[in-house]
Amino acid sequence: MANKTLTADFLKGMAIKIAKKRKPRTQEELKRELEELDPIEEDEEPPIPKREKVRTYRLCPYLDTINRQVLDFDFEKLCSVSLSRINVYACLVCGKYFQGRGNNTHAYTHSVSESHHVFLNLHTLRFYCLPDNYEIIDSSLDDIKYVLNPTFTSEQIQSMDCSDKLSRAIDGTMYLPGIVGLNNIKANDYCNVILQALSHVTPLRNYFLREINYARVKRPPGDSSFLLVQRFGELMRKLWNPRNFKAHVSPHEMLQAVVLWSRKKFQFTEQGDPVEFLSWFLNALHLALNGSKKADSSIVYRSFLGHMRIYTRKIPPIELEDRQKEALLLMAEYQETVTDSPFLYLTCDLPPPPLFKDEFRENIIPQVNLYTLLQKFNGQSEKEYKTYKENFMKRFEIMQLPPYLILYIKRFTKNTFFTEKNPTIVNFPVKNVDFGDILTPVVKEQHANTMYDLVANIVHDGEPMKGTYRVHVLHKGSGKWYEMQDLHVTDILPQMITLTEAYIQIYELRTS
Repeated sequence: MANKTLTADFLKGMAIKIAKKRKPRTQEELKRELEELDPIEEDEEPPIPKREKVRTYRLCPYLDTINRQVLDFDFEKLCSVSLSRINVYACLVCGKYFQGRGNNTHAYTHSVSESHHVFLNLHTLRFYCLPDNYEIIDSSLDDIKYVLNPTFTSEQIQSMDCSDKLSRAIDGTMYLPGIVGLNNIKANDYCNVILQALSHVTPLRNYFLREINYARVKRPPGDSSFLLVQRFGELMRKLWNPRNFKAHVSPHEMLQAVVLWSRKKFQFTEQGDPVEFLSWFLNALHLALNGSKKADSSIVYRSFLGHMRIYTRKIPPIELEDRQKEALLLMAEYQETVTDSPFLYLTCDLPPPPLFKDEFRENIIPQVNLYTLLQKFNGQSEKEYKTYKENFMKRFEIMQLPPYLILYIKRFTKNTFFTEKNPTIVNFPVKNVDFGDILTPVVKEQHANTMYDLVANIVHDGEPMKGTYRVHVLHKGSGKWYEMQDLHVTDILPQMITLTEAYIQIYELRTS
């Protein structure tokens, strides 16, 4: 038994030594050994590799039936019969959406009953002829693809602010890319003005014109808030598309995403406040782009985020005697506290309007200078803030100005019974606004430049909580100002902008 064990161990050791001495074999040597084990006979043919299936395309005789004037890709892409979003095709003859392509599907039935033969898959951007069910490849259809999904190169984006070239729509209307009306579905003009204004903030526009910039953003499984980013990107590309079929765009899909993700706080059937929408929208975009508290964590913060310092001190109750007030002021609770706070926009308070009519029995519309409103942020002016049981005095000192500064001019005051509008007109320059005047000398030294130019101005007309909104935007390529109110687009003199009841303004920092 012992001899058998020794023999086995000896043979095993010899096998390991031989294996170590043997050189590693090349691929050709292995192939030769395999052929020796299983040689190919002379009459036996080597196996032929399978060829890839080649698709065959046919020329379609129905391309002349396509009606580009009825094509509208702004609306939600769902079947007009089954209301399904899966596998939806657009009929290029009547413009309606139908599901499926095979037998007994809604698109197939429509093609047979109406003799409409050319369809476009809204997801894959491929064209098909039904009911024959073959794919159409034709370069004459590329313009339809581009309207559905506009794309921009880096060179095109860089040249946008230098070009004043007009584009022509299908019906012959001339329009400037970027200066395009937005459809008012019912009462969504408060959203339209914000979307139009943000489309002229250059870094934000450039970021969303290229889908690759945000396509790699990873979101947790099951989180579809990223849909808001995608819809805003699609809308931005449609607004700046130089090959649109129409001289206006419908923000239908964008607004549906807003209604969904604001949990119906913002509706397009009820009038809302643009400031509330702007604040929610910028924060929602920032979070959907995986933004954090860091200043450079998203394109929203890189464009609009500034920093201020707030000095707060508590005021003793008025009804107390002087001795009691002095005793309270010595307590830690009544000492001045300092907090650093980031901001996306600055709120400017208007002086109260006159209560009584003048000698001519007319109300003179009061006016105030923009620099007077900005004194609130110089770190010295104090303002009283009341709560239901305590009063505070606050001072605001700006520590860092953002590349794009948003000013909110507070026109509406709410009380228990009604909302009141302040009609005061703010006098502001359109160019060369120096925000360095409100900075302390130490903070001003940290800024290379403090000169700003106006790029967008949102105006409210009419009664509070009703009325309408319009926006003035600067087209940098032509250097002209345009007024946009829903679908109406007209050019306007810069001198006329300063006479309006400004509500929200966006200023751009000069880089040179």
